[in-house]
Amino acid sequence: MRANELVHLEQLNEEAYGRVVCYPRYSVEELRKRLKELRKLGVTAIEFSGKKVVSGLPALGKGCVGIVVTAYRRNEKVAMKIRRVDADRTRMQHEAEMLKKANTVSVGPCLLDVSDNFLIMKFIEGMLFPEWIHTLSGRGTKFRVQRVLRNVLEQSWRLDELGLDHGELSRAPKHIIADADGKPWIVDFESASVNRKVSNVTSTCHYLFIGSPIAKAIQTELGQLDRAKLIQALRNYKQNRTRESFETILKVCLLQTS
Repeated sequence: MRANELVHLEQLNEEAYGRVVCYPRYSVEELRKRLKELRKLGVTAIEFSGKKVVSGLPALGKGCVGIVVTAYRRNEKVAMKIRRVDADRTRMQHEAEMLKKANTVSVGPCLLDVSDNFLIMKFIEGMLFPEWIHTLSGRGTKFRVQRVLRNVLEQSWRLDELGLDHGELSRAPKHIIADADGKPWIVDFESASVNRKVSNVTSTCHYLFIGSPIAKAIQTELGQLDRAKLIQALRNYKQNRTRESFETILKVCLLQTS
């Protein structure tokens, strides 16, 4: 894998970079089309960096729909999702619409622009939640974990109230980022929908407190929670999705501040 490198737009027509821009089926014609899109979006460079590897180059993320890279747009550092050539959708507009809707309740990185093959968002400098929690130590750790978890659940609650289901929060190690200030961000709305029953709070709780390896690390910091009480609280919330039933969940999860 090459070291991190900044590649200006005029250099992206080289095949080595084109294989990322047109992943996983490179063609000169498709690359030309996509470079034209990038010019219209005002993108001036792509920075190949991150822990994932795509065609021998580092990237921030790699999924079934797109590749996420760092880019520069009018001198602003941004996160850019590149639609895979073999994606099960022909445009990025649906994800953009879902992210824009989430932004109305202060959830998700701010949507900046979109075209058929590219989605441009605010760049979040941080680390995935499982990595973040394992870096913590010392005094005040419990309070920091409580603050982040409550914030994640509050965002999940706002999405439920909005009627937008994220769709991937029950397996969220790639979908929650903690930034340098310890603020959590829910990301990746490619599977989101307003046409199915919302389950953001219940899915997030299952991931954080019940059904994932990270649950043990959280309980080490917060103390043992009553699993049976949490499951009952989640059932009550599903039947009667009110602020009061949500507050009960926070209390059972040891996140209640009052």
